[in-house]
This record gives sequence, C-alpha cells and structure tokens, in this order.
Amino acid sequence: MSAPASSLTIDAGQTGIRARLHSATGEAVQFQFGGIRTDSALVPQLGDVVAQVASTTDEPIFTVSAGISGFSKAETDPAELRAAGASHGVHEVFLAHDSVTSYLGALGDELGVVVAAGTGVVTLAVGSTEVARIDGWGNLIGDAGSGYWIGRAALDAVMRAYDGRGPATALSAVMRHDFPNIEMAYLDLQADPLRVSRIAAYARRVTELTATDAVAARICDDAAAELVLSAATGLRRVGQADRPDPVVCGIGGVLRTPEIAVRFERGLRSIWPQVDIRPPGANALDGAEYLPRLAPTSALRDRLATSIG
Repeated sequence: MSAPASSLTIDAGQTGIRARLHSATGEAVQFQFGGIRTDSALVPQLGDVVAQVASTTDEPIFTVSAGISGFSKAETDPAELRAAGASHGVHEVFLAHDSVTSYLGALGDELGVVVAAGTGVVTLAVGSTEVARIDGWGNLIGDAGSGYWIGRAALDAVMRAYDGRGPATALSAVMRHDFPNIEMAYLDLQADPLRVSRIAAYARRVTELTATDAVAARICDDAAAELVLSAATGLRRVGQADRPDPVVCGIGGVLRTPEIAVRFERGLRSIWPQVDIRPPGANALDGAEYLPRLAPTSALRDRLATSIG
C-alpha cells in the first residue's frame, strides 16, 4: 500500500501508538508513542502526535489518516483534528475505529471477516452492503476469547482448584510463583493499574501447558470456540455465511499461537469445510493508509469520519 506525499498515518492502540510519515521526497519515517487513553478525549491526543511528528520535519503534513482504539464516529470530530493541525499544514483528515484499519490491513477491500485477538478482541465482518462489529466491548463486559479472557479464566481455574470447587491444574504452580500467598492475589491485582495486561500475560502460560494440563486445554478450547462464534456471527450478519468458502482472517497475538490457531481453524471448518482462511496481507498501520482511498461503494465508508478543508 502506498500513501501520498506529506501524509501521516497513525495506528493508535491502547498499548502504543505507531505512526508513519511519508515525506514529499518519498521517505517513510516511523514513530512510536505511548498508548491512546480511551478514557480521555481522543482528538487532543492525536493532535499531540501530529505536532510531535511535525516538529521533526520542515514540510507540511497534508493528510492525516488514523485507526483509533475507542473511536466513536458520533463522539470524535475529524474537523477538530484538522483545525488543531492547521498550523502544520493539515488539509484533510480520515479517522476510523482500529477494527476498520485492522480489516483493511488484513484483507483490503475483500468481503469477509477479520478477528483481531490480542489483549482484547474485536471482530469486523464486511459484506457488499453491511458491516457488523462483534464484541470489542472491553474486559469488563466482553472481549471473549482474548488474551485477557484466557488469563482471567486461568486465574479463575486456579482459585477454584484452591477452594476445591474445580480440578487440580498445573496453572496453580504458575500463579503461586507470582503470588506465594494465593489468598492475597485478588487484592494485589485489584490495586494494580496495569492489571489488565498483567492478567493477559497468563494467556501464554495457558497455551504452554495445553498439551499436558486438561484445564489449560479446556480454556484454549473455550477461547477458540468464542472466536469462531464471533467470526460466524459476523459473517451471518453481513450475508456471507451462506457462501461455501467465506473469507476469514485471524490476526493478533492470541491467534498467532498454534494452540489457539489450530482450534480456531478446526472450529471454522466444522461449519464451512471449504472456508478460505487467509493470512493478513498487511497490518493496521498499513490499513490506515488505505482510508483516503476507500472506494465510495465500500460498506466501510459509513464507518469513516472525514474532514477536508
């Protein structure tokens, strides 16, 4: 994917912000920033990114395109960002939820579904006229099958084993390494502002124990089943489920682990034996570059917020 000269592309996630500046000379320069705060106004944070990048170059930034975690078209005004960046030459702004840019990076304008499973998870399905977002509702009320969900299930299983409510599991030794006094674990986690990422980190230990621990294997089974359900629901909602070979792409750290990926594929093929499972063509930052060139006929156009001066 190429981008016009003097353009800035942003992938604003909660764990970090990646940016790529395409200068008028054709040079591409990469930048890294701290994660986006979804509990604060998004435009000022993006404006800070634009200003910091602009400080490294003497040429104006004509176009800004961004995929943003926590983005809401109803609550985020691209004209506000264009105004904030006007002193840096910003003339046009294209904003979308990062599920849209993840989709475009993975499949471009192909119809199908993309399941993005990392610490959280969001699924986006695109049909000829409809778009369906499945989950991505955060760790409190959603994100089924995500890294956090797997880690949370692991800790729950350990506490059940400790109480005698559930079977013994090798995950108990993993948790005791971090919490020698296991009865104090919940207090420690509740007080930790980084508890979401801390809990999600246990997902890796779950997959490592899958071959030898029945509890870990069950958690992986359940996680993959949730991801299959999200993909299937999305395809049904956009009219792609009746195809014998719907297009599915899984991205993110969870679906890069063989223990989940194999189960995910098996679950999909139990529904569609000929399902077209594709590797991602590119990433979400590349997908953000696609926003200015999104076809007028694309169903994703309604998910895009644009301001052109």
